[in-house]
Amino acid sequence: MLYLVATPIGNLGDMTYRAVEVLKSVDLIASEDSRKTSVLLRHYEISKPQTALNNFNERKVVPKLLERLERGETIALVTDAGTPGISDPGYLLVHAALEAGIEVQSIPGPSAVIMALTLADLPLHSFTFKGFPPNKEGPRKRFIAMEVESPHTLVFYESPYRLVAFLNNCLQILGDRQAVVANDLTKKFERHYRGKLSEIIETLSSETIRGEFVISIEGLRKVKTKTKEDSDPEGLNTHPRLRSV
Repeated sequence: MLYLVATPIGNLGDMTYRAVEVLKSVDLIASEDSRKTSVLLRHYEISKPQTALNNFNERKVVPKLLERLERGETIALVTDAGTPGISDPGYLLVHAALEAGIEVQSIPGPSAVIMALTLADLPLHSFTFKGFPPNKEGPRKRFIAMEVESPHTLVFYESPYRLVAFLNNCLQILGDRQAVVANDLTKKFERHYRGKLSEIIETLSSETIRGEFVISIEGLRKVKTKTKEDSDPEGLNTHPRLRSV
């Protein structure tokens, strides 16, 4: 059995009872960073062996973990924060396990995307989660431009080192839309920057930027063009006897 265990995105108190129970029961914990996971395990008095699974070793480690799963061992996959596979390692292991007929269960928990959206004051009936944009400006601009016509609220992750550059690219390509930048969700100094993109950029440009960020941007608002039929649905103004002279 492979478990995908969601972990807190900042506040250790957000760990679920079920997640703790699963981590206490498995044979092995595959973690993105054992140092960060060890902090969580110590907090909940969990003593289990760990092995590293991250973006750098994933292809090498997955076959070894699959062998253990096929022998009947239980493994929990955790990342530094949030749900495995969502802008984090996990897809390759899940894919391999399902292909091999191994049962996979997801243990839900905190989500930065959902938390940011619920506090964004933007339409929530539909949204597009884009994850992290490319590091280089050219590919990043093309990445943003793919959503120019999208009516859905857009959600991105970004690092503090490229945040302002990314927001400037969004302003250039999407226009001065309403947005919210959420910083360090669930942590002591959680902040939300709300306003037009230009206003948020101005504010952030004068601050020391650190921590983790979720950016929510309103989708394209399509303004209906008023037609002749809209203003005169009965066609009265075209009648020869009623036409003004």
